Amino acid sequence: MYGINCTGLMPVFRRLFAGRAVIVMFHEIQRDFRRELMTGTSVDLFKYSLEWLQRHEWKIVSLDECLEALSRNKPNAPRYAVITFDDGYRDLRSAALPLLEQNNAPFLVYVPTAALTRNMKSWWIGLREVFRRENQVTIDPMDAKFACSDFRSKRAGLNAAIQWVHKDYRRAALLEHTFHRYGISLPALNDAYFLNERELQALSRHPLASIGAHTTSHAALSTLDPSFARAELEDNRKYLETLLEFPVRHLAYPYGGAGACGPREYRLAEQAGFSTAVTTRKGHLGDVNLNPFALPRIGVGCHLEARMSFEANVSGVHAAAQALLFQRGAAVL
Repeated sequence: MYGINCTGLMPVFRRLFAGRAVIVMFHEIQRDFRRELMTGTSVDLFKYSLEWLQRHEWKIVSLDECLEALSRNKPNAPRYAVITFDDGYRDLRSAALPLLEQNNAPFLVYVPTAALTRNMKSWWIGLREVFRRENQVTIDPMDAKFACSDFRSKRAGLNAAIQWVHKDYRRAALLEHTFHRYGISLPALNDAYFLNERELQALSRHPLASIGAHTTSHAALSTLDPSFARAELEDNRKYLETLLEFPVRHLAYPYGGAGACGPREYRLAEQAGFSTAVTTRKGHLGDVNLNPFALPRIGVGCHLEARMSFEANVSGVHAAAQALLFQRGAAVL
């Protein structure tokens, strides 16, 4: 990626490999990136991402406008970018919104009911708070102890614990004792980090904003029985529509990787009345076989190489390189 930038070939690669549209995914937009253990996107990187898209002629539009434009399949149409945020963090209003307004960039926020009602089991926020506060951390379900007296060890310990949960989302429930041991209140953290109902109502009236669903409890849908999974979708949609007094047609699956959502969840989303659903799987939007209930997204990372990673993913270079490696491996076999 660095070599491509240095040789000035990025515009060529973008023309060759980029799709017609891309959905970009953010979570937290953090002013104090280091204090939050680099778990979201820094304000500087968010600003850079918006400016990069504009500079390289990606037209930032709403999801509805993007999909409508793709369906028309006009020749020489611009490439489109859709900006999305998961979970409804409070820093969307304080840190991201001014930059979105400066760039006249529409955006879509996917909000779980439990974030607004403050009873979400936001285990990732709880783990971050534990590692921020403590220099010694014991997580019994992991059978792990962490010595974490400096920034690097705190980040390493937090990442190890998060990855442990991601391997089996049912493990999140096992962290309750850990949070109790370290005096962590998830409702209090929810109140600190997530928008409340009044704030979401105000945001929903912003001319650039759209609001989407993100399930009731932010559960990994694949771990639930079909009836419970469908209730997660339908109840969240009804709650948001009652609160905001307009239709909610777009959905983001929590934990939208292959292990957390698949064909069953796509069918449930359609049955629940949504028009689209986004995953966390990398990819661009094209013209062929576009499943509106399995839309890919490009997540903007938090690591030090995030700028180059963002450019490579949006430009299609990363996907092209992976396809080439796969073809070479198949040829060897």
